[in-house]
Amino acid sequence: MTHDVQHPVPDALLMGYATGALPQAFDLVLATHVSLCDDARARLETFEAIGGAVLEDMDVADIAEDSLDRTLALMDGMQPVAPPAPSSGTFPTPLQAIVGGDEDAVRWRSLGGGVKQSVLQSDKYGTARLLLIPAGRAMPPHSHRGTEMTLVLKGAFRDEDGVFARGDLEVADAAVNHQPIAEAGEDCICLVATDARLRFQSLLPRIAQPFLGI
Repeated sequence: MTHDVQHPVPDALLMGYATGALPQAFDLVLATHVSLCDDARARLETFEAIGGAVLEDMDVADIAEDSLDRTLALMDGMQPVAPPAPSSGTFPTPLQAIVGGDEDAVRWRSLGGGVKQSVLQSDKYGTARLLLIPAGRAMPPHSHRGTEMTLVLKGAFRDEDGVFARGDLEVADAAVNHQPIAEAGEDCICLVATDARLRFQSLLPRIAQPFLGI
């Protein structure tokens, strides 16, 4: 099931996803976003088609005579990957595959004040986490050392750039200084990916930051 997304992914990031040029954490966010956004999925298919056309026009390179046999040997015994099945839950299929289920399968860790997180993936290139913000609660104001991608899965939040609801993606960089606030009525669950630590303005979040990994 897709939704009326008001804040879709920019073309540059979608092209990076199509070419495999993004960190794994960002790939997870974009795969999940594409599952929720018809427009993003259509643009992704266009970029993939363009990429295929470019490959067809490239010069042919010489390869070893046994390349096909070695490739088939590597594939022997592998199970075919079926296309993702539609999900009727809170989490789209790509995210459920990482979490091991839907919203009730998440292993949350408290950050204080009712805010919770669950780190899903982390390496030297980036971190992907689920973040739960109680309805009406504000996050600490912060800016960014790198890029932060926030995809809303449930509820909504607002900041200086508007209101972000299910399927909406906010991309923030070093020029963005904001304070997300969960809308009243329903807790907000987001999938967040970062490639660098945030810059918190107040002292307490800065003190807690090394322990929370944000």
